[in-house]
Amino acid sequence: IMRKINYSLFVSDFDGTLVKRDKTISEEDKKTISNFIADGGAFAISTGRMPAGILSRARELGLKGMVSCCQGAIIVDIASGEPVLEGRIPYETTYKIVKKMEEMGLHIHVYDLWEYYSNMDDVLLQFYENSVGTKAQVIADRPLSEFIRERKLASYKVLAMVEPNKNDEVLQALSKEVFEGCGVTRSAEVLVEVVNLQYSKGTAVEFLADYYGVPIEKTVAIGDQRNDISMIERAGLGIAVKNADNALKEAANYLSEYTNEESAVAHAIEKFGYES
Repeated sequence: IMRKINYSLFVSDFDGTLVKRDKTISEEDKKTISNFIADGGAFAISTGRMPAGILSRARELGLKGMVSCCQGAIIVDIASGEPVLEGRIPYETTYKIVKKMEEMGLHIHVYDLWEYYSNMDDVLLQFYENSVGTKAQVIADRPLSEFIRERKLASYKVLAMVEPNKNDEVLQALSKEVFEGCGVTRSAEVLVEVVNLQYSKGTAVEFLADYYGVPIEKTVAIGDQRNDISMIERAGLGIAVKNADNALKEAANYLSEYTNEESAVAHAIEKFGYES
């Protein structure tokens, strides 16, 4: 029997929300998402990952339609892999961000559509590559900023990998800089990101609601990190998983009793996706 839908679109973050530490998605999450879609609901992923790091995972869930990548700066058609929306940081600003991060001695990643470039080949990079399942191109023969200048590369986002105990310090330092039209956020305890403020997980929720034909007040967003705040605030209902950053918990309408290790997404769909 098809159950009556209440909130008809769920937009979920991926790392720390839907996927577990061992990089798998629980069977309960998979089944609940699949049933919800069969009952007439819509489900989408919104992630900081680039398209290459998420398309196979979206397909693994049997998702159709769109996936939001790079904090809403790229929206990609899951079937074709073609971008339908792209919001780059202008080349001059990309260069300025990278130059500043170099001065700070940071481990940097710069994102193009299908490639990303790193200035360091170290333990942090191996950890990141394993987490997202994509390999960086390491620029070792010259500063990354010079490579950016040669390519005139307008990035989708620029990321710094940091030790967890340095995250706040780096976040504060970068927030004091003026990068035209950009903002600084945290997407994991080891990641600080500079993103184009015109695009966010919040604008992605609007885009996805429009695409799936769902009124924004009938959307649910669920996440765990500061970069999820914009979508939590924009959606009709914003949920923080139990393992979420405190700043996200403060912004959420509802705090889940479950973590990403305990199928928090499935529990949220069961609780809010259907009319009781």
